[in-house]
Amino acid sequence: MKYQKTSVLRFDHSDLSIHQVERKYDGFFKVDEYKLTHQQYDGTTSNIMTREIFERGDAVVLMPYDPINDNIVLIEQFRVGAIKSSDTPWLLEFIAGMFAENESPIDVAIREAKEEANLTISSSDVNYVMKFLASPGGTSECVHLYVANINSNNVGGVYGLPEEGEDILVHVVSRQDALMLLEQGKISNAATIIGLQWLQLNYQTLQGNWRK
Repeated sequence: MKYQKTSVLRFDHSDLSIHQVERKYDGFFKVDEYKLTHQQYDGTTSNIMTREIFERGDAVVLMPYDPINDNIVLIEQFRVGAIKSSDTPWLLEFIAGMFAENESPIDVAIREAKEEANLTISSSDVNYVMKFLASPGGTSECVHLYVANINSNNVGGVYGLPEEGEDILVHVVSRQDALMLLEQGKISNAATIIGLQWLQLNYQTLQGNWRK
């Protein structure tokens, strides 16, 4: 088919037909099987396709940033999903957590900051950054990314909820050192990579706003 310049993202939910959804696994996480059709770029409708979607809920990621000292807080913890794909299954990450019932994203950020790093922050300390789909080919998870204005003095220790199997070591590192760790491949968590790249583009704006 000859290429013609067209507008981007021309389709929406009205161009999708879901014929059946069946839950295939219902544990701590869930797996749903979809049977669906959708509009195609040549004007036809696709054949019925079957896709399994990993349903784990949405998540919030918080970047604690100290604009005075130009430091960030990273946490280190064991991740079972990194056993096969990483040099070590202990990863450096930003603070993150899943939604509890009736929680807003900022509620999650505030709660997880305390549970994972013993940081006490308020909603006025937190700025929205973006939201993104973690891996839309296989999961519906949407990640809500925030940045928080913190004082990194005297931050550190081991935290987490034992009943959730958490054993979390808290690090304070300079922004430049965090970027060096990223360059060296020591940071492999997708949300943390996205957050650090955003921070590198925006840290001067944060410093200008938060140092006032």
